[in-house]
Amino acid sequence: MAAEPDALSRRDALAAHAAETSACTRCRLAQGRTQVVYGVGDPDADLMFVGEAPGFHEDKQGYPFVGSAGKLLDRLLEGIGLSRRDVYIANVLKCRPPGNRDPQPDEIEACESHLFRQLELIQPKLVATLGNFATKLLSGKPAGITRVHGRPQEALVGGRSVTLYPIYHPAAALYTPAMLKTLEEDFARIPALLMGPAAAPAPVADAQVIPFPAAAAPAVAAAAPPDEQLGLF
Repeated sequence: MAAEPDALSRRDALAAHAAETSACTRCRLAQGRTQVVYGVGDPDADLMFVGEAPGFHEDKQGYPFVGSAGKLLDRLLEGIGLSRRDVYIANVLKCRPPGNRDPQPDEIEACESHLFRQLELIQPKLVATLGNFATKLLSGKPAGITRVHGRPQEALVGGRSVTLYPIYHPAAALYTPAMLKTLEEDFARIPALLMGPAAAPAPVADAQVIPFPAAAAPAVAAAAPPDEQLGLF
């Protein structure tokens, strides 16, 4: 059995994969992007966050979660004694969909191997899926985030056992302030989940095998987008 990579080799491998991904043209989103938004954080992190897709600011700056939702994510992390330096953050899609529309199934299919490779290299113990698209992709189940948020579930991702922890996307609280309390409550469970089964609630879902592809309170907006755009269904 091959030895697990240390932090330095993970960093090098992630950098190499990021460089490879930066030239990706697997789907239509390559035509309109400013740049690929690969991911950021500690390559040796036990906790990894997976969001939906880059937005306007992410596309311009090249980093995930740098807009208003990212600022809220920083606050939520601070509330449990963590910062971006302690975690790894990525998205299902690496390129911004036009107008921040929902990812399309063929775009997710074209891009998912990039995320799976990140998971394979980082080997996190806990993967917090932010919103509907990340939750459905990594759980392999159709249940929407409103049904499963805050409920850890075990999954075999690429042959490795990992705990998935579905949480609402921080953007949801930007439009529905009452949801901030739910986010804070769900985040409050993360430290115990990182400590392991003895300290955390038992998972509520059966293991789901997700193989890697064979190939490689905040301000409220004036008008909220439909719930499906917030990953609520």
